[in-house]
Amino acid sequence: MRHAGHVPLRVTLCRGCCCGTVKKRPDVDHEAQRLRLHALAAEGTIACRETDCLGPCDSANVMVVNPTPVARRTGARPTWFGEVSDDQLDLVIDWITEGGPGLVPLPVGLERHVVPPGAA
Repeated sequence: MRHAGHVPLRVTLCRGCCCGTVKKRPDVDHEAQRLRLHALAAEGTIACRETDCLGPCDSANVMVVNPTPVARRTGARPTWFGEVSDDQLDLVIDWITEGGPGLVPLPVGLERHVVPPGAA
């Protein structure tokens, strides 16, 4: 539950030309992923926004998890993910609800989905 003064971590979801579409990732329910993240935002667990392009198009279905301001002050940096399937989204959601970058170690199942930052 969100309390006064709480600033949640932010998730930016790429939903442009190839990310978030069946063009490159026909095996992913892109709309269900979007709705799950926006449901967390409605609860105040995260802030979620969508953008047309984050840049690393070779890794379609990209998302960026930005740390909370508190975690950022301790050195945490955004974590970029690519090729996020429905199973990986479960791991991302568990990770961010526990605290995310700088507060909770990255789950082993997500390590191979970390990608270099794109153009955004």
